[in-house]
Amino acid sequence: MSATSLAGAGTLFRKEVLRFWKVAFQTVAAPVLTAVLYLLIFGHVLEDHVQVYPGVRYTSFLIPGLVMMSVLQNSFANSSSSLIQSKITGNLVFLLVTPLSHLSWFVAYVGASIVRGLTVGAGVMLVTVWFAPPALAQPWWIVIFAALGAAMLGTLGLIAGLWAEKFDQLAAFQNFIVMPMTFLSGVFYSVHSLPPFWQTVSSLNPFFYMIDGFRHGFFGVSDISPWISLAVVGSSFLVVATIALHLLKTGYKIRS
Repeated sequence: MSATSLAGAGTLFRKEVLRFWKVAFQTVAAPVLTAVLYLLIFGHVLEDHVQVYPGVRYTSFLIPGLVMMSVLQNSFANSSSSLIQSKITGNLVFLLVTPLSHLSWFVAYVGASIVRGLTVGAGVMLVTVWFAPPALAQPWWIVIFAALGAAMLGTLGLIAGLWAEKFDQLAAFQNFIVMPMTFLSGVFYSVHSLPPFWQTVSSLNPFFYMIDGFRHGFFGVSDISPWISLAVVGSSFLVVATIALHLLKTGYKIRS
């Protein structure tokens, strides 16, 4: 990436960060409140009835899943909503006339999505400390999976934003792909508690490996080896990043 492209990517990145930060009450505070409500409801109902790992309270087990779920959903929302808004309002043309390369677009949009996802995740973690102080058994896994998960969902949001031509299509992508994969990834339960068929289905869901690897960083135990999770998540990110870069390079649905 040339110095000009790098400077342009930095400018676009700052613009995308400011875009969500100016409405932080909606883009940051609201998702944090939603996660806390999940914790209050499920934690209250299941605290005395479920123990997934020996010696780990259900509330403690639930918090990492809620943090990662918030990271993933908000990373996706940032890039996808920004692109679809720009396409519908017509101000995308101001980016198209710049000399920014497709790689600069990718770095800026995905980078801003990572910032939003991690900001919301940190907010959820900070608020839920009062309910159950986190145990940080292997914190490097927490950092790796949070960053990689945010990057993957930011990239997936970029693809969805390029594909969608109206908000209805974007909502369908989120409701029928992102949301089911998130809720069926072990946020609220261990996959070992599922029937064999659903365990097999979960093993095909890359979101499961993100959350399971992230949770491993807190407790040092997980359903799958974190190295296997890292390989699956890393491979999945490379696939979606390759697709996103190709779509940006060809100008899919933005240059016609």
